[in-house]
Parts: sequence; C-alpha cells; structure tokens
Amino acid sequence: MRIQVLGTGCAKCKQLMANAEQAVRKMGLDVQVEKVSEIAEIMKFGVMMTPAIAIDGEVKSAGKVLSPQEIMGLVSP
Repeated sequence: MRIQVLGTGCAKCKQLMANAEQAVRKMGLDVQVEKVSEIAEIMKFGVMMTPAIAIDGEVKSAGKVLSPQEIMGLVSP
C-alpha cells in the first residue's frame, strides 16, 4: 500500500500528513506516508485543491483535512 499526501506545505497539508501518519500507527501498518509537494506532481493526480490524499495512486479526498479516523476508514478493506 502507498499513501501520499499532496500539498505544498501549508498548515492544512502538514495537519493531513500528521493525521495520515497517526492513522497508520493506530492501525499497526508498516506503510510509509509520502509527501508530494511539487506542483507538477500534484497536477498529475488531477488535484486542483490541496491538501489531498491518495491511496495506491487514487485520490480519495481533496481540499479537506481528514481526521485519523476518516483516513483509517479509507485504508481499511
């Protein structure tokens, strides 16, 4: 599994990154949360609003800071 947080580094982007890392820890997953901050890379996902989160290359949310619980819901099968 690959979790990517898309954002340029604003406060909301940093919060989403922290929430994603917390969700992974709570679930006991051995998954690295990646930060994608280059605008060209973010645009490849078709994201127009940040922060956004992608799981296995598919954007699951954009323009919103998800809570750790919401992220856990996206990660769970």
